[in-house]
Amino acid sequence: MTSTVNLFVFGLGDSAGAFARSMLAEDATVSGTVRSQEKAEALRAEGIATIVFDGAAPSAGAVAALREATHLVLSIPPGETGDPVLRFHAEDIAAAKNLRWIGYLSTIGVYGDYGGAWVSERTTPHPRPGRSAHRLDAEKAWRALAEKRALPLAILRLAGIYGPGNNALKNLAEAKARRIVKADQVFNRIHVDDIVATLHAAINTNADGIFNVCDDEPAPPQDVIEFAATLMGVPVPTATDFETADLTPMARSFYGENKRVLNRRIRQELGVRLAHPTYREGIASLWQSGRWR
Repeated sequence: MTSTVNLFVFGLGDSAGAFARSMLAEDATVSGTVRSQEKAEALRAEGIATIVFDGAAPSAGAVAALREATHLVLSIPPGETGDPVLRFHAEDIAAAKNLRWIGYLSTIGVYGDYGGAWVSERTTPHPRPGRSAHRLDAEKAWRALAEKRALPLAILRLAGIYGPGNNALKNLAEAKARRIVKADQVFNRIHVDDIVATLHAAINTNADGIFNVCDDEPAPPQDVIEFAATLMGVPVPTATDFETADLTPMARSFYGENKRVLNRRIRQELGVRLAHPTYREGIASLWQSGRWR
């Protein structure tokens, strides 16, 4: 990557923020948005030109930054009223003359439930009403904008994200980990570092299309907790049956979808080699490095 890259990120959360920092290390110009002034000031101290955008009104700072941007990454989820970036800044993005590539961070949740079967980028999505359906609508809207501008758009469908500060080790240390067991239930996951690597590969190859960003091994959630507890040398939490577990509606909804997601396209077309191909490598790396806290 060279300094000719001027990256703008809508939504500097954990994953996009980690990517932004990695781009700074490669001498790119990096700017983006957050929802609070406090976080904006913290990121400015790291060298990221940060603008407050809460999704409720257009941002003059974003308009100015988009005029210079060569690469755009979108990491703000849509809501009931649609994608806030498209709502307030679609025309600004369409008019951004320097723009060369767009990346949209979506979710494998758009596929819906496949009863534990394998799915790929060719699988027809049938998301549940609500958050995942809004994501699929946003994907389509971004595709329409990219085609209008004749720009490559990489839609990265992310699995369950874990990494520093968000992992089974920390949950165990804080006595928040639960071993919820539902027969035959599996999930794919992805380490933040591997999301960052995939974004780099997508930019470097000018990637266009849909890419599943997930690990190689969809696994039962209780296995992850057990593995982490064993690493830490702490008792494995008692298993709780899903049917009788006290879960919030949102937590319970995650178990309503069961699928195994293939990541072949990021490996074959983008050349990505996952640093953490399963949860075992990812959790062990966090534990050994001390980055889990």
